[in-house]
Formats: sequence, C-alpha cells, structure tokens
Amino acid sequence: MRALVLLAAVAVGVLALDQFAKYLVVTNLEVGEMVPVLGEFFQLHFVKNSGAAFSLASGFTWILSIVAVGVIVLIIVFAKRIRSIAWAFMFGLLLGGALGNVTDRLFREPGFGTGHVIDFLQFWGFPAIFNLADVAIVTGMGLFLLLALRGVGLDGVRVPSTTTPATEQLSNEVDPDEPGDRPAGA
Repeated sequence: MRALVLLAAVAVGVLALDQFAKYLVVTNLEVGEMVPVLGEFFQLHFVKNSGAAFSLASGFTWILSIVAVGVIVLIIVFAKRIRSIAWAFMFGLLLGGALGNVTDRLFREPGFGTGHVIDFLQFWGFPAIFNLADVAIVTGMGLFLLLALRGVGLDGVRVPSTTTPATEQLSNEVDPDEPGDRPAGA
C-alpha cells in the first residue's frame, strides 16, 4: 500500500508543479518570449509544441494524445503489482509527466486532443525546449534503467544475476592457495 500511495503522491505532485509552472508561463510571457535566468546558459523560452520531443510528429497531435492516455492507463493498471518504493517513485514520475503533457493536449488550444504542449525550459547547446513534465519523464526513465540494470524487481528484491560460462568456469577451478590442490613439483 505504501508503494501505491507514493506513486500517487509523486504523480499528483509532478502534475501540480508542471501545470502551475505552465500557468505562470502562459500568464506572464508572450509566445516566443525569452527570459534569461542564468544568462544564455539557461533561459525561459515560451513555445507551444504540437508534436512530441524535438517537435517531431507535429501533424499527429491526436495520435500522441491517444498514446499518452494509453501509457497512463497501463501505469494505473500495472501499479497494483508494485511493492518497491523505488519503482513506485519511478512510475509516479512517469505518470505525473504523462498526465502533465496529456492535460495540455486535451485541454489547450487549438482543441480537445489536439492541444499544444507548453514548453519553456531551454539550456544552451541543448536542441530542445521542454517543460517540467518532460523532466519527470526523463528522470523516471533514467531511474527505470538504473533499477533494471541493478536487477531490482517490482517487489524491491534484487534478482540474482545469472552466471556466465566464464564465471562458472572460474568458480569450478582449483584454488592454487590450497596446499592439497597444488600439482606435483610446485
């Protein structure tokens, strides 16, 4: 139950923070306006994105909406299997981020299911402008990779790694430090 509560709390927190930040941007900046925060290194740059990351698939906004809703449904259905706090946090980040962007697609101009996502974070040298929902999604995917590479299961238990033929051979070799295992004349 703790994992589900954490997942929900993280998702709601990400959604609220993302939508509040977008509200501030929309009410205080004009589309295209740039506000330096740390000089040219980091600035707020208000854009409306009808596509996916890097403005790809901008003509397919309604398909992106359907995919995002599908991801949200899968996370909610899958959530009851999660027993790990780390996995719950990861899924909460993904759910909150997906909800943040799908909220824009469903309820912002130009219309239901075809709304443009509000992006406003820009770093010098990085080829995309993004938002807090995107940050949550990328952070969640990074955590996913970390948990998967470490072999942590949804229950929080590390799955033992399987032995490779090389490590199995090493474990079956004779220990040269054992007196009884030395070949004659050694």
